[in-house]
Amino acid sequence: MGRPAQQGENTPQESLTVRDNRTGKVYTIPIADNAIPATAFKAMAAPRKPGEREENETEKGLRVQDKGFLNTAVIRSEITYIDGEAGVLRYRGYPIEQLALHSSHLETAYLLIYGSLPTKDQFKFFESEVMRHSVMHSDAEGFFRSFRYDAHPMSMLTSAFAMLGSYYSEANPSLQGQRLYTKGDRASLETMDRQIYRLIGKATTLAAMAYRVRQGRNFVTPPTGLSYTGSFLYQMDHLGEENYTPNPVLEKALDVLFLIHADHELNASCTTVLQTGSSLVDPYSAIAAGCASLYGPLHGGANEAVIRMLISIGSPENVPAFIEAVKKKEKTLSGFGHRVYKTSDPRSFIVRKTADEVFKVTGRDALLDTAMALHDAAMKDEYFIKRKLAPNVDFCGLIYRAMGFPLDFFPVLFAVPRVVGWLAHWRQMMLQDGGVKIWRPRQVYVGPAKRDYVPVEERAPVEGPKQTPSRVEHGGITKRTMLATFKGKL
Repeated sequence: MGRPAQQGENTPQESLTVRDNRTGKVYTIPIADNAIPATAFKAMAAPRKPGEREENETEKGLRVQDKGFLNTAVIRSEITYIDGEAGVLRYRGYPIEQLALHSSHLETAYLLIYGSLPTKDQFKFFESEVMRHSVMHSDAEGFFRSFRYDAHPMSMLTSAFAMLGSYYSEANPSLQGQRLYTKGDRASLETMDRQIYRLIGKATTLAAMAYRVRQGRNFVTPPTGLSYTGSFLYQMDHLGEENYTPNPVLEKALDVLFLIHADHELNASCTTVLQTGSSLVDPYSAIAAGCASLYGPLHGGANEAVIRMLISIGSPENVPAFIEAVKKKEKTLSGFGHRVYKTSDPRSFIVRKTADEVFKVTGRDALLDTAMALHDAAMKDEYFIKRKLAPNVDFCGLIYRAMGFPLDFFPVLFAVPRVVGWLAHWRQMMLQDGGVKIWRPRQVYVGPAKRDYVPVEERAPVEGPKQTPSRVEHGGITKRTMLATFKGKL
């Protein structure tokens, strides 16, 4: 941790020397793995200046402010490495390009969760456990039927993950003890692995049930003898045909897309899973929280946004006008640029190859020409080059569209494989040295200083945008009720 440096003291080379100009003190902060502990700055206290707000807590040490976690590391991880400048993505050291070419989603799931590529027997055991745990309790049918016919599938999936936790009391630390998943002994690991099998196995089943609700179809029991993605397609599409088998090209394409979406380090949804999991809640609740985070248009909803953008552009000849509108900030460009990657997303090349294979079976999507025209125009335009807005993986929505999935199902196709990554990071945190500390970020309070309560008759009105509740327009029953007279009306 940081401490004041003594005069004449030899300063370690792997350290950071900080001089606090408020006090003149010099602090030495150790550097490990090119990172410094943020808690070291707590030692850098200073007297409060005359007139300074007490809420700044100056005498309690410095706080590190990092809005949006732009440069904050919250955990030491062995799972996924990303070099955004070079366009590199590796799972446990293996380049994503090699895994997409040679591996499968479930084999990669084993790698992400347990740290190594499985042997033939290890994989056979893992696959059989995942597939064996794909069948849902019959009560789940009533749960899904309770949703409106037009409910968004991500709302259903998020709720379903939370609902799962109610079935397994043995998996709940609130009932079985808070060290249920952190002991690291055999019984603890067995309990943890059982929930991993369940969540990965049932993810496709829950997603398929959400899909069938929207289609007005009866639910399908997971079949035997099919692959993970083959079973998923079967559950979504089977209508009673004898010996039904999904198209192998579509099955393989979905498996590749699942693999490249399985993990992406500490993105918004993974961080949400860990933030929630740090309270030692059951994994089903943590995964549901991650699913809710992924639902947002800045995250898992980006695939859907890309297709809606391409539809709005229409034909390739409209691309130049759209590009100019983007530069004037009149339009939003989706599918380009990434919070991490400052060059092309390495997964985008895999997506392009996968798209070619799918289009051979389904036919070429008319929006592909528009997408390529947009890609070429942006890659040649200095405006986008300067801002490093290269195309990213969100163009895989074209594949989903070609395969016949509705737009609002795209985030589900992102969430199902990402369950693997969420579980890998959750498991790592549960088993980390030193146990689990609840995640409790600091804030920089800039609100009012202490003030005394004012009686209602003495208050002056405070009005203006964002300072008062908005008035909303009422219709139907509410409007007529507001116009009616009745006892107790406010």
